[in-house]
Amino acid sequence: MNVREVAESDRLQWSRMREALWPGSLSEHDVETRRYFEARGPGLVTFVAEVEGQLVGFLELDERKYAPSCASSPVAFIEGWYVAPGARGRGVGRALVAAAESWARARGHTEMASDAELENHDGIAAHRALGYDEVERVVCFRKSLP
Repeated sequence: MNVREVAESDRLQWSRMREALWPGSLSEHDVETRRYFEARGPGLVTFVAEVEGQLVGFLELDERKYAPSCASSPVAFIEGWYVAPGARGRGVGRALVAAAESWARARGHTEMASDAELENHDGIAAHRALGYDEVERVVCFRKSLP
């Protein structure tokens, strides 16, 4: 397995994995991945995991001004983390997070944060397995106003 920064030639595979993580519109993922290479900011990086020429996972990392329970600012934040079902349980996710943590340390970060949907039990367990502490749970509300 090779973990590296995403290359423009990875865009199609990366877009498809993004669609698997955030279903809804492959065309939007195509636009967002294209924009990544055209106007990427300095605090944004994406790592991919490759096995035998195929991408099997990615991790998108950004810097946020704030993250719950973090004392530093900006904070390195895992915006998206995905491992293909057939590659899970083989250390791919751990290797992606290790690359992100190394990148964050090199930029002077002392904390890293992430989140997961409340019903994403596998994602929560993966974070815990890598030493991340749960700091809060959120339920969001809305109301239509007549």
